Amino acid sequence: MKYLKTALVASVLTTAAGTTMADGAVIKDGYVFEQNKLIPTGARAEVGTTGYGGAIQWTASPYVGLSLGYNGGNISWSDDIKVNGSKYDIDMDNNNVYLNAEIHPWGTSDNRWAQGTYFAAGVAYLDNKYDLDRRVNGARGFTVNNTDFLADANGVHINGKMEYKNDIAPYVGVGIAPKFGKNWGVFGEVGAYYTGNPSVTLQTVSGGATTNAGTDLNTELAKEADKIANDDKYAWMPVGKVGVNFYW
Repeated sequence: MKYLKTALVASVLTTAAGTTMADGAVIKDGYVFEQNKLIPTGARAEVGTTGYGGAIQWTASPYVGLSLGYNGGNISWSDDIKVNGSKYDIDMDNNNVYLNAEIHPWGTSDNRWAQGTYFAAGVAYLDNKYDLDRRVNGARGFTVNNTDFLADANGVHINGKMEYKNDIAPYVGVGIAPKFGKNWGVFGEVGAYYTGNPSVTLQTVSGGATTNAGTDLNTELAKEADKIANDDKYAWMPVGKVGVNFYW
């Protein structure tokens, strides 16, 4: 997993750099890079599946831009996570810093929708923590790791954590950012980070449970946590966000 992630980061950065160098054709055709292009050309506010925040933007040419941003906060766009018939409520705490190259294939188009269409590639530092919680009424049976349990009279409370911590993750995405007037615009973007599998823990907080097979609840919880941690679908973190751009 670590090797694959490192290879993906290198590939994303190489692609971004290659596209920027390819833009040299634009320079030869008359576009001249000026030193003041190092000064930010805009900013945006955004909210989405990775939290809320914003970004500073640079425009290297009509075809290439950069965005340096932050998303964070305690925000949840998905109410639960399901595995082996079990359902856990999720409370997200996001902390992400990202740097993306944004490639505008139709950057000089007269159509603002085509001009605003872009492909993003970059990397992010992720430090995300998800609290998992499950409460079962004492009069109701429940399942953990495909094993049936019956909660005791006081019910059972299970909680745990899923973490993508101190992680560098490559990113790919696609978006559209049309301008409306000289200084304002909107944008929407979808994509995904390749995070690798998270670390997961689950444990009983209170109450107890029994099963006819005599299986221990905490043993099955450990197996279920392991399955969440190694499920391929949790190696990717989907991203969706919208926001407002301001240009100066």
